Amino acid sequence: MSESMSAYTSGFQHSGMPAKDLDETIEFYTKTLGFELAGLFHNGDNRCAFLRYGGLTIETWEGDAAPLVTGAINHWALDAPDIEAAWKHAHELGLRVKESEIQTIPGFWDRGIRFFNVLGPNEETIEFCQIL
Repeated sequence: MSESMSAYTSGFQHSGMPAKDLDETIEFYTKTLGFELAGLFHNGDNRCAFLRYGGLTIETWEGDAAPLVTGAINHWALDAPDIEAAWKHAHELGLRVKESEIQTIPGFWDRGIRFFNVLGPNEETIEFCQIL
């Protein structure tokens, strides 16, 4: 077997969770739990917030229905400094890549992000994300 995908990542980046009410979620995590609002961005007509506490960053957004059950985390994201190399290696490993090409959201962070997702053995989504 060739090298693992950890050769193409530099650590855990964030966990993704859709919000029933984004403002309520931001208030709970910042005022009640003491998280920092690290970023608030628009993605089309919806907003997306990144909430940070220590080494944990939670991405939460509006526009998708929140499952409102235990196990409601949408995805885990790994920091992929070279998204092109990670994309190529994911295909070499035969991973189940969900997209037909690397995705881009230009309005996130200062210069945008590029990412792709793979499915794990339990149908969980694992995102490989490069902050530009």
